[in-house]
Amino acid sequence: MRTVLLKTSALALTLLFLAPFPMRVLADTCASSPVVARGEESRYVWLAKTKARANWRAKVRATSGLGPNFANWSRAQNTEERCLTGPVGSLCIFTGTPCAP
Repeated sequence: MRTVLLKTSALALTLLFLAPFPMRVLADTCASSPVVARGEESRYVWLAKTKARANWRAKVRATSGLGPNFANWSRAQNTEERCLTGPVGSLCIFTGTPCAP
């Protein structure tokens, strides 16, 4: 019985101390338009994707008003990964709207 009372008291104190502080909004801040980046030809599709993703990140970092906080492909919205494969190799084009945490 005493353990339950201690746990309840600890929970009540935690809520009491956290209540005055606003919780962080989890909505992402995204750019107004998508960024398109083309990679280089590569013999392997996985390498072509890596190059396109790296070029997308570099382009976002260099874009005025965005910067490194926006340059994470996994946070981007409305993403599209297009890869073209031919006799010479593969080429990928990444399109996505950059978002900051």
